[in-house]
Amino acid sequence: MFDFDVGKLLIIGIIALIVIGPKELPGVMRQVGQAVAKMRRMAGEFQSQFMEAMREADVEDLRKDVEKIVDTTKREFDPLGSLKAEKEALETLDAHVQSLIGETPLVEPIPDYTNYEATLAQSENAPILPVEMGPLEVPKAPEPISAEAAPVVAPVVTPPPHA
Repeated sequence: MFDFDVGKLLIIGIIALIVIGPKELPGVMRQVGQAVAKMRRMAGEFQSQFMEAMREADVEDLRKDVEKIVDTTKREFDPLGSLKAEKEALETLDAHVQSLIGETPLVEPIPDYTNYEATLAQSENAPILPVEMGPLEVPKAPEPISAEAAPVVAPVVTPPPHA
């Protein structure tokens, strides 16, 4: 801010020596040095407090960002609700198209899957559900054939052709 070079400091020192006097000059210089040191400490404290406030503001911004991300991930995933909303939207669209063209529906109605058992009972093509079964019976392995009871098969030998 102030550009003090050696020449300007020398002029200020000579003027201070003339105005203050040689006896009081060391005391005044000590007081000036203490005042400058006090001002530097105050400036350093102010700068550190300012930097601390900036870090806290950055931390606060980061905390808000993290909370925002956590809030977006905490939303409940409701696939059934989204299916119902899509079904209602399709039915509304179908009704609107029917009112415009006055023909048969373009979209087949979507079954309500909230009660699966009732839907299966009403369906013509309902799959046959398995009935409770008892324990499965494992078939017995056949008895091995003994060498005495096994039929003897003789090999068939064909004679070689004569030339």
